Amino acid sequence: MSQEHVDKFRASLDARRIKRCYVAGAFTADTRWQEEQNVRNAEAVGYRVALAGCYPVIPHANTRHYFLGIQTPQFWYEATMAEMMTCDAVVMVPGWAQSVGAVAEKAEAERLDIPVFLHVRDLVTWLESA
Repeated sequence: MSQEHVDKFRASLDARRIKRCYVAGAFTADTRWQEEQNVRNAEAVGYRVALAGCYPVIPHANTRHYFLGIQTPQFWYEATMAEMMTCDAVVMVPGWAQSVGAVAEKAEAERLDIPVFLHVRDLVTWLESA
């Protein structure tokens, strides 16, 4: 890629910064099957976030099977919380209130004045008003 192409690409990024939306919901569960369902639910919400024009940050998809057991749960809570803090908005996955991590992420986002949405349609309304 030529420098001219790189410069045009950078200029287009500066002109329209894509918002990042963190997808918060349950990950851990009693069985691996239930855990996989939690990941898929988060991915389904993330898909709708992308359709709305936001980049979905889905920590569930980053940490599924491949990383089981290599770090403590506390490590993952702290790492995903740090990731959430870099986002422009948070959208909650249905069932989020049963997740200690998602409840904490929602509270921290609210403390930091990061918009939190319980439904993707509310995220869409927020994006349209920006």
